[in-house]
Amino acid sequence: MEKIIVLLNGLILLAFSPLMAQLKFTDISSEAGIRHVYKVHEGLFGGGACVFDFNKDGWEDLYITGGKKSDQLYKNNGDGTFSEILETTGLTTTRNYVTNGVASADINRDGWPDLVITTMTTIKNPPVIPRAINLLFLNNGKGGFLDVTKEFGFGELLSFSTAASFGDINADGWPDLYIGNYFNEFTGNLASITDETVVGANQIAKGYLFLNEKGKRFREVGAGYGLNIAGFGFGGIFTDFDNDRDQDLYINHDFGYKRTANLLYENKYPSVYFQEVGKPTQMDLRINSMSAAAGDFNNDGWMDYYMTNIRFNWFMVNEGKGKFFVNRVKELGCNYIAISWGANFADFDQDGDLDLYVANGDLNPNCNPIGDYFFENTGGRFQEIARQVGLQDYGMGRGSVVFDYDKDGDLDVLVVNQEAICAEYPASSVTRLYRNDSKTGNWISVGLEGVDAESNGIGSRVKLVVGKTAMIREIDGGGSSHVSQNSILAHFGIGANQLIDSLIVQWTGGNTQVLTNVKPNQFLVIREIPKPTKKMNWMYGLIAFGVVMAGLTVWVLRKKKS
Repeated sequence: MEKIIVLLNGLILLAFSPLMAQLKFTDISSEAGIRHVYKVHEGLFGGGACVFDFNKDGWEDLYITGGKKSDQLYKNNGDGTFSEILETTGLTTTRNYVTNGVASADINRDGWPDLVITTMTTIKNPPVIPRAINLLFLNNGKGGFLDVTKEFGFGELLSFSTAASFGDINADGWPDLYIGNYFNEFTGNLASITDETVVGANQIAKGYLFLNEKGKRFREVGAGYGLNIAGFGFGGIFTDFDNDRDQDLYINHDFGYKRTANLLYENKYPSVYFQEVGKPTQMDLRINSMSAAAGDFNNDGWMDYYMTNIRFNWFMVNEGKGKFFVNRVKELGCNYIAISWGANFADFDQDGDLDLYVANGDLNPNCNPIGDYFFENTGGRFQEIARQVGLQDYGMGRGSVVFDYDKDGDLDVLVVNQEAICAEYPASSVTRLYRNDSKTGNWISVGLEGVDAESNGIGSRVKLVVGKTAMIREIDGGGSSHVSQNSILAHFGIGANQLIDSLIVQWTGGNTQVLTNVKPNQFLVIREIPKPTKKMNWMYGLIAFGVVMAGLTVWVLRKKKS
């Protein structure tokens, strides 16, 4: 029955093909030098990718986890190609572990992006209960990384971890960290996970919430902040769902209908705790939640969330202040059957609204190929056109990321595919980079440099206003799109408009900056103007007093002469 429905969906989409002439993606993985496939450990888990400019040359690079194969660090050469350089960067410790997710932030505020990599177990002599330490690397600013796993407090924490997410929960400018955990105990083969295997009382795990202690160490504070609920965690995302300018936390759980539903924690900053509000907001979804994508698809000023799942995904629309979320997946045209993992909101055609890419993949070792989805936003409703635009990849999709790898102004897509366990998988399943070759509108890409806020603006929000339209972007701290992290640059499309009326940056910590009459089609970096301190206010007051006294002296002297 499901195959019949998928076939009918494909036939219906062919009728819309003339509408999609402006959108086109090209698989350029081989010519770009991307040669990667994620090798699973027993079962379906992993892997992810992280977009970050590790050497700060202005070209975004890629870190991709490998599972039982080696992770890969791809340096962007700036000419449309990448070079794999993990061997020379101090990251080879990762080869001792089965890696899963990855995320980046400037942990010690030295201006260089660092890495956290989540793991499931060890490669050699794996324990009966699959779990291991997670890994933390500081960027040395010289093209390499230093392993500081033990020094930062990760050395004694054994876990089966999934996604890592950076945020700034106390708005102190130091990036904090949430890591999702899946098991405390599991002694079977991971490929055999079913509904029947998830009822054991000791299996599910609590996630880790780490507070950054001035770039010297991470301290686990989950219990103190009220994060006491365990589940089959696929990680979470930091996001401001209620528009109160602090970072809340949404946690994805697998097997939510059997054990723990998804959780929505409202940040009560400046108090030091989170309040779980999943039920009153109707975000306590009892699904197999693989990941969540965050974006304001209808430009109403409120963040909406697309949740990937087995069979039907959920499109939770934010109804506004004091209201709850409503699943509008059917009304919005996204009600398709699949097993989905990664998901990315982005304005791929730069017409001023967010489109949606979804990475699909079977429960490896099953052998049913499932094509990825691409939903074009057409006036607030979506049309699935992956086949028409060249994005209907049939690999075992997991994590996916969007970024402008060639700096031509539009957003490209990378999807991490698993190596199929079954011997006769009918499609090629390798990680793929798709270049956006669409004919699109005007655009702007905004990078942030925090001074009081986090160095890269993680946790901050950028708002663009052109005419009567206002668009918002949150700076991605990771955990989005299934154990992955998108570009930290805020990208906007503005169609045929030739001028941006205003760009508004809402920094974590409360600062707000406004730029007006901004020209499009540029990469713009906005540096935070910090709040005046008491000392600065005193100095400004003294200077003002001096100016007044000097003016008064001049006036008196002129009066005497006259």
